[in-house]
Amino acid sequence: MSDDVSKRRLGRGLAALIGEIDQSAPVGDTRSEPVSADRNVPIEFISRNPRNPRRQFNEVELQDLANSIRQHGIVQPVVVRRMPGDAFELIAGERRWRAAQLAGLTEIPVIIRDVDDRTALEIAIVENVQRSDLNPLEEALGYEQLIAEHGYTQNDLGEIIGKSRSHVANSLRLLKLPDPVRNMLYEGSLSAGHARALVLTSDPSALARKIVDKGMSVRDAERLAQNDIKAQSETKVGPVSLPEKDSDTLALERSLTDALGLDVKINHRASGGQVRISYKTLEQLEEICRLLEARN
Repeated sequence: MSDDVSKRRLGRGLAALIGEIDQSAPVGDTRSEPVSADRNVPIEFISRNPRNPRRQFNEVELQDLANSIRQHGIVQPVVVRRMPGDAFELIAGERRWRAAQLAGLTEIPVIIRDVDDRTALEIAIVENVQRSDLNPLEEALGYEQLIAEHGYTQNDLGEIIGKSRSHVANSLRLLKLPDPVRNMLYEGSLSAGHARALVLTSDPSALARKIVDKGMSVRDAERLAQNDIKAQSETKVGPVSLPEKDSDTLALERSLTDALGLDVKINHRASGGQVRISYKTLEQLEEICRLLEARN
């Protein structure tokens, strides 16, 4: 799949499904003109999109939105696609759909678009990312789903969502973390910056608890993780054979690791040195080759 083809495909989905509603007023805002709905649909005929990466909804915020809907109605329609029979599936607007149920509405306004599973997933991810509605782990799971199911590269996703390829790579690194650390991300007690520092450590869960308990900054978490990684290396090869790295070299390692989304080690000596990039899949190797070849 070429980059151009992927971008055109994603771009068409965004233009058709996101562009026309992205500038509309939020629910409850009566100052702006509402977007015209195709029709009203009984709320029980609409089901959530199982591919929507967003899994968590704040109950207090939902209740506030429900109160607003009772007063003003739904200004911004949800976007749906047709399913067999009289059913519809959400593409965008699950938060409004949930709040409308809390408000006791029997039907809601919808914009209907006939799209396939792939496009529905693309739109669900991009719509949530653009509105900052996803927590870091939900965002990473959405990216992983597009890559695994539809063959997108990290570069494809970065171009379309308006973020750097390294942002996508760093998001995907969070999926290497164990469940206890993921739960902290879901709860918001641990930030993505804290969590990324723990990916290569010997016991991410224990270090994550320490970071949360002590209220460490991201920089403190990075130092804690680096000390752990260094201790691992000394255990494997012995403290004498592993030369001490200065702070500039360690900072450069972190910077390159963040930029590539892969583990980078630098062994620097007066007479020269080595840069080692570790990868786990052929796709990651191909991405490294593509970046190197692009320099020619």
